[in-house]
Amino acid sequence: MIFEVLVILSTLSLVFFYPTCKALWRRYQLASKFSGPPALPIFGNAFVYQGKQPHEYADILYSFVVKYGDCYRIWLGSELNLFFASLQDVEAILSDSRFNNKSTQYDYLGPWLNQGLLISKTQKWIRRRKIINPAFHFRTLEKFVPVFDKHSRRLVKALERLQSNNEVELYRLFSFTTLDVICESAMGVSVNAQTNTDSEYVKAVKTISTVLHKRMFDIFYRFDFTYWFTKLARDEKKALQILHGFTEKIIIQRREEILREKERASQKDTNDVGGKRKMAFLDILLQSEIDGKPLSNLDIREEVDTFMFEGHDTTSSAITFLFYNIARYPETQNKCFQEILETFGKDKNTPVTYEKLNSLHYTELCIKETLRLFPSVPLLGRRVTKECEINGKIVPAGANIGISPLHLGRMEEIFPNANEFIPERFDVVTNAEKMNPYAYIPFSAGPRNCIGQKFAMLEIKSVVANVLRNFEVEYVKSELGEPLLIGELILRTRDPLMFRLKPRIYTN
Repeated sequence: MIFEVLVILSTLSLVFFYPTCKALWRRYQLASKFSGPPALPIFGNAFVYQGKQPHEYADILYSFVVKYGDCYRIWLGSELNLFFASLQDVEAILSDSRFNNKSTQYDYLGPWLNQGLLISKTQKWIRRRKIINPAFHFRTLEKFVPVFDKHSRRLVKALERLQSNNEVELYRLFSFTTLDVICESAMGVSVNAQTNTDSEYVKAVKTISTVLHKRMFDIFYRFDFTYWFTKLARDEKKALQILHGFTEKIIIQRREEILREKERASQKDTNDVGGKRKMAFLDILLQSEIDGKPLSNLDIREEVDTFMFEGHDTTSSAITFLFYNIARYPETQNKCFQEILETFGKDKNTPVTYEKLNSLHYTELCIKETLRLFPSVPLLGRRVTKECEINGKIVPAGANIGISPLHLGRMEEIFPNANEFIPERFDVVTNAEKMNPYAYIPFSAGPRNCIGQKFAMLEIKSVVANVLRNFEVEYVKSELGEPLLIGELILRTRDPLMFRLKPRIYTN
């Protein structure tokens, strides 16, 4: 009897575990053909970041490119990560729909975003992208511009209170501004982050940002069986209750409002649903359908939360580095100001409009050049679902693929004088050479590029226009030298970038 039981258990073990073991062995065999740092049993290279400071992470990855070539592997436990640094490989990956699924690192966003557009898989992503696309049509984007203008003017008021200070940290202020913008654009309500920095919602967003950074780069927080016993896990749970509760409350309220408005509209025999209320991203989702069925509250919440995540820290990072660049190059800042002056005139109260923002051509070149040097998302990740070949390299199923816009943007063979700030390199009028679209990827590229890039560009221009109309911005050089970059989920600096503000004096 015991023998029979053992035979049955052995058979079941083979049935259930053999395919997994076979796949792992195949992954190991193919991975051995890629060069990379020596790996430990079980843990792999999981300790590569241990004892290192966050600003050293990007340098570690770059040192591997130098040592192991433009395609190398890193093991994190049984998780295989392949990093591709050549333009040829990057184009092959990002242009191919086989690599549309995001890497496992994005799973840490799951508790907040669930299966929103950023991390949803193939079929769901295709359906969601289709219904969300209209939200970023130019006619819809035009309606968001007054929101950009309102909150960037509030930013100017905050800067006026700080202009007498010898040093001002702008990143924190920009972060509150972009949070106000994205919250009102997404849900039609404001959390007043610029005036109420201690609100539960603002604190919850910051907590989730900390969680994501820790879980991606600290081995102790990376694995669920160690993470869920930490204080950070408890903080995440509380933060998620606040974030999800806030979004769900707004969704329910807005559903009820739409029903009341439809009733009033039917009584007036008109189709003007929504009255004069400003359309938000949430309203577009509430009026959308998939296969003839309206989206559920969960469907809507995960897309609104995704919009909140993607449009907050990424934009504040871009704005901060833009001011860092134009403050270090006064002649460039003056060119931006002259363009803004020609577009808006000397009246600082002239409203920012969609048409005027689109006229800021040189300012846009400065934004593009900033994102080349300092891409808000320094590392993109994809996941291979089936064994495949990439330019002669066999990649096993289950492998993660890493691509660094930060590394690509600094490659001399693609961008001569790569470490210099030269906005004109993006001017198609003066630059005769056509740039490979996969060489410049701060918004990713290919089918899964960032759907909100036009939204972000307009928002950044709005902030720049209102700030430069009121101030000259100077960079306060640090005794520590060039800023040290922290290449985590969102690019930032180890030490705050400090600025000096001078009231803008207009000459007749």
